[in-house]
Amino acid sequence: QVQLVESGGGLVQAGGSLRLSCKASVNILWLNVMGWYRQAPGKQREVVASITSGGKTNYADSVTGRFTISRDNAKNTVYLQMNSLKPEDTATYYCKVNWDTDYWGQGTQVTVSS
Repeated sequence: QVQLVESGGGLVQAGGSLRLSCKASVNILWLNVMGWYRQAPGKQREVVASITSGGKTNYADSVTGRFTISRDNAKNTVYLQMNSLKPEDTATYYCKVNWDTDYWGQGTQVTVSS
């Protein structure tokens, strides 16, 4: 079983930055892909960014050029650096990994004021 703990959310003005962290309870080198998702009220959960064990990254079109996903294998942690935040980035952000099944964190709230 994998436990994921997210942190780093908060309230920020448009144009500001936040860095989210997701710490896993296992060695993340065992995890092929780690991803960040978000869900805004009344909307479906959507993928924001993902990173493979080899460091290959993918981003949603809406965040490309503004968000950066990275991983620190020594700390078993994946990060999401979010710059130039917009009000439409407001959502609960979740970390997800797949091992024997999908595991999700509890989520961290990001609120961007205009």
